Amino acid sequence: MSNMRSAPTLDDVAKKAGVSTATVSRCLNAPDRVVEATRKRVMSAVETLGYTPNFAARVMAAKRTFTIGAIIPTMENAIFARGLQAFQEELHRSGYTLLVSSSAYKPDVEEEQIRTLVARGADGLLLIGHDRDPKIYEYLERQKTPALVAWSFIPDARTPSIGFSNRDAMFALAQEVIRLGHTRIGMISGISQGNDRARLRIKGVKDALAANGLPPEALSVIETSYEIESGADAFAGLMSGGPSPSVVLCGNDVLAAGALRKALQLGMRVPEDVSITGFDDIELARIVSPALTTVHVPHREMGLRAACGLVDMVERKTAAASINLETEIKIRASLGPCPK
Repeated sequence: MSNMRSAPTLDDVAKKAGVSTATVSRCLNAPDRVVEATRKRVMSAVETLGYTPNFAARVMAAKRTFTIGAIIPTMENAIFARGLQAFQEELHRSGYTLLVSSSAYKPDVEEEQIRTLVARGADGLLLIGHDRDPKIYEYLERQKTPALVAWSFIPDARTPSIGFSNRDAMFALAQEVIRLGHTRIGMISGISQGNDRARLRIKGVKDALAANGLPPEALSVIETSYEIESGADAFAGLMSGGPSPSVVLCGNDVLAAGALRKALQLGMRVPEDVSITGFDDIELARIVSPALTTVHVPHREMGLRAACGLVDMVERKTAAASINLETEIKIRASLGPCPK
């Protein structure tokens, strides 16, 4: 005879806790939906018995894996960290596990990651921005894998989005810059090809120039990768030829930090000699000196709402409603009036 005992089952936990097996499942998968006293009794039984949920059985019963995939462009800076943290926290509350991949801003890598996550049974996908080959959206539709876009809001897009208007956010910042008398404007942008966020931020500045009667040549744009060193090099490039801009608008706070560092290395005072602005309002924007004027993006709200929307798409099999979140200009010391 063997002395090995069989592993405890869901029924064993239910009997010990004096509840139904459905209640045990809710405690394990969605604890926020169970009253505290019952949850404590069930979890005590789980610990006493040493029960481990049978993931394979759960998948077969529910016909889903309770995993959500997210593919972000980069993990090298904090641009996506706050929103992704809120996204993960809300998924956990709903009983889902998050799988994260990084595409390094490479469309072919992102496509490979999308196909891999679908093949591994991800119930839904969070994607960043709308720009990608239409065949990828067709693939997701054929696979019946819900997808939701964040960090961008385009109302007539094929895929629902919970984000913000990149064009409107940068338009508002450019309007403030022009109000302060700046008419020679430089911009350090991310690579706009295949990146609707970068492309629409450039459009926002161009539209502000047109709205204020300024010619297109009043704007000089350098596109580069999202790194502090790239921001520094691009700033030096903007300042090296012809009449230099009196303000430099950067596509995010990382680029702005690089521009600010280069300005100080060149002996330029910010904002007395040149103003510099960012976008995103990550922690970096507040700790550099001078602190960056930037566009505040509601990262945590976006992540939370995206998680709720995607779980709803998975469980209800319905399309999520797109949501346009408000951004806000944060005026700090790096922006001042145009120098006389």
